Amino acid sequence: MSSTLTRPAAPAGPVRTGGSGRRTRILALPEARWAAAALLLFLAALPLQLLGAPWWAWGPLYALTYIAGGWEPGREGLKALREKTLDVDLLMVVAALGAAAIGQVLDGALLIVIFATSGALEAFATARTADSVRGLLDLAPARATRLGAGGAEEAVTTEELRIGDVILVRPGERVGADGRVLDGASEVDQATITGEPLPVTKELGDEVFAGTLNGTGALRVTVERDPSDSVIARIVAMVEEASGTKAPTQLFIEKVEQRYSIGMVAATVALFAVPLAFGAALQPTLLRAMTFMIVASPCAVVLATMPPLLSAIANAGRHGVLIKSAVVMERLGQIDAVALDKTGTLTEGTPRVTDIRPLPAPGLTEDALLTLAATAEHPSEHPLARAVTEAARTRGLALPPVADFTSAPGAGVTATVDGRTVAVGSPARLLDVRPGAAEPAAGLAARLEEAGRTAVLVVLDGTPVGVLGIADRLRPDARSTVARLTGLTGRTPVLVTGDNPRAAARLGAEAGIEDVRAGLLPQEKVHTVRGMECVGHKVLVVGDGVNDAPALAAAHTGIAMGRAGSDLALETADAVVVRDELATVPTAVALSRRCRRLVVQNLVIAAVFITGLVVWDLAGTLPLPLGVAGHEGSTVIVGLNGLRLLRDAAWTRAESGR
Repeated sequence: MSSTLTRPAAPAGPVRTGGSGRRTRILALPEARWAAAALLLFLAALPLQLLGAPWWAWGPLYALTYIAGGWEPGREGLKALREKTLDVDLLMVVAALGAAAIGQVLDGALLIVIFATSGALEAFATARTADSVRGLLDLAPARATRLGAGGAEEAVTTEELRIGDVILVRPGERVGADGRVLDGASEVDQATITGEPLPVTKELGDEVFAGTLNGTGALRVTVERDPSDSVIARIVAMVEEASGTKAPTQLFIEKVEQRYSIGMVAATVALFAVPLAFGAALQPTLLRAMTFMIVASPCAVVLATMPPLLSAIANAGRHGVLIKSAVVMERLGQIDAVALDKTGTLTEGTPRVTDIRPLPAPGLTEDALLTLAATAEHPSEHPLARAVTEAARTRGLALPPVADFTSAPGAGVTATVDGRTVAVGSPARLLDVRPGAAEPAAGLAARLEEAGRTAVLVVLDGTPVGVLGIADRLRPDARSTVARLTGLTGRTPVLVTGDNPRAAARLGAEAGIEDVRAGLLPQEKVHTVRGMECVGHKVLVVGDGVNDAPALAAAHTGIAMGRAGSDLALETADAVVVRDELATVPTAVALSRRCRRLVVQNLVIAAVFITGLVVWDLAGTLPLPLGVAGHEGSTVIVGLNGLRLLRDAAWTRAESGR
């Protein structure tokens, strides 16, 4: 067990420290600036109109609102129209202009502001995802120390490294390239690649990855992959590929609206042109066509969808789940299979002491054994050492002074406590001290490791006195979450993790998961997700680390755990659990499904109103004011119905499954 008590050597060159300085600011995007301008103009015009100011005071402000928020989507819609596609952008602008034409200037302006804001948020999410993908490369150092003939050191950029080069990785440095240990021993934190919560001992012949963090030992590494082909570079490529090839999605209503709007436009033209061709008078024919266009316009159909979705998004946000768009909220309810990461998702992500097992012969109590181990480990900053000292602190144990502290990478620590020598570390290394006394300790350590724990041996004056078991603890709500997801999808979630199979199997059994796929690299997680989708499943992936980002991007829907989630995972995911409560995941799925049912209700209401008004207009004479009132009334009804999902009761019902 190593320690970081010794000051690490200075890096061979500057290390890139993240992409925060290059993050896109929202107002740097033209979509956001135009949306902000439209909102400000709308907020300036609204009180003037409501307070009864003359039209010339607020009318120009509304006109500028239409221009600021509508010119860009209108332009995009016209481009699509030239390609023989009736784009939703153009439909929204036309609907807003139509509302203004019949005197509903406020309604049209509000529609423009909402639409422009939605487009700005989508552009911002896309830009931040691109920032995080670029920033992922910052995990790898910009420079490395290459060893030449006779051991001469040369600081080079990592791009200059070639297969066969030998690099020196000092304590505290990040590994500059994928390769294999040629000399030395250390413990390497490779959570960015595999998600394992504990550093892994690396010795002669072991593989190391670019971007992983070296512990206290020095390593000489033979480069085995070109920097452009490293695991971290392939993660970048996979995220970009998955984000780029993921099928473009539309809200269901947008797909319906395409056909509906084309039919409505064609019917309006026919209703105007055909009677004129047979000699009808111009004025009543035009009035009938205008009335038809108003009552048949898709405003109520559009509002049938957006208020429920936006209300559900707001409700989820109040309860700690950030849903990034209306499309995500709709897609979330479609999932029928779930893949869960282990470390930081099903588990707390922090190793803790789970077992304190004194050996019978020395006669130590649990507290005495833990005190010895924690005292010896106290100067160390190793994750296992922190787990041991935290366990002693939780029990309120007093730790005596320690002297002569030393550590060896991959082996453990040794210290003098009250004049006696205490060694704490790997059973495989420390049991060589007294072979005759090793059998009981070895058997106890083996049983703990078979149960998925990391066994830590405590040796006092050369004699084993006990073993500690350390493991990442399952979240308290993990088992109930798995059960609820099983009920929602009809199948038990799959556990996908880069951790070792034994630990993964133990956690899977505790959580109620039978399908456990362990030891997976990021690309293998993607293959697992795509394999599930190939047989027709819509997969939800829940994860938190850099190694989960490609799977989050490739999945039908991805959710990141917020507290310890990496920037890339948070930006790549479609939704983020901000409060780090795993139990909110199935609740969000259930809320999405409730939202979809409400959308169907609204579509039925809108269809009844539109059909009734259209039949009235075609079969008789529908007065224009009555047509407008019916049209606006249906819009208000579906809008209010959708707002029901804003209430806390909607979240509570989704949580309870009612």
